[in-house]
Amino acid sequence: MQNLQDIRIASLVPSLTELVVELGLESHLVARTGFCIHPAPQLREVPKVGGTKDVNLAKLRQLAPTHVLVNVDENRADIVPALQAMGAEVVVTQPNGPEDNLSLIDQLVQAFGHLPGVAERAVRLDRALRDELVHSRAFASSPQHVLYLIWHGPWMTVARDTYISRMLATVGWSTLPAVEGGAHGAARYPVVRGDEPWLTSVQRVLLSSEPFRFDDAHVREAQALCPQAIVQRVDGELVSWYGPRAVPGLRYLRALAAA
Repeated sequence: MQNLQDIRIASLVPSLTELVVELGLESHLVARTGFCIHPAPQLREVPKVGGTKDVNLAKLRQLAPTHVLVNVDENRADIVPALQAMGAEVVVTQPNGPEDNLSLIDQLVQAFGHLPGVAERAVRLDRALRDELVHSRAFASSPQHVLYLIWHGPWMTVARDTYISRMLATVGWSTLPAVEGGAHGAARYPVVRGDEPWLTSVQRVLLSSEPFRFDDAHVREAQALCPQAIVQRVDGELVSWYGPRAVPGLRYLRALAAA
């Protein structure tokens, strides 16, 4: 087992960086991406190593991480051999629904649970997540077909086997198109041309606050795309970030559906 001071964590995913801090591991965090912004006070002095898709491997190598946290959707698969060549243990994650946060917590406990306070913090977070999942299962709402847009130029949405779509499903919102994208790759985030017949079935269009920042002009374009639908902006962090963000995220969706 490594000495406590020898654990050096690089997180290349915003949700995972937030989870690292939630588990009390911020003193071991030696690298993050520029998109890892929460919680800001604890991350202020942690070096940035590029973005989720364009990691600066040379800078990361200099920081000598013992563990690197990555995600199948958010990071490029071809960096894994380079990370392993640094001598780092690569922790590969892929939560595809809110329930998967429970196994994600277990995954980090397996890697870092021997460090002081981690197991206890994990138990508290696990309980909070289980409570919210129970509330969501008991939540009653009218089923709706929704179009969740994440990008413009072209419009891009989410397949039904993504984390976002399954979060929306907790309040009875079924994403369109009714397709699955597979384990990885572009098919998980389909392009919307604007002439698809199913667009007439959309009852609600959700414009995510990230990764694209939609403005009023995009709201009008989305309304033209689905004239009969309600169009609204939503907090993309609360819908798409996993780990500790899932707790307020599930509450947020229930509030949206109840409004």
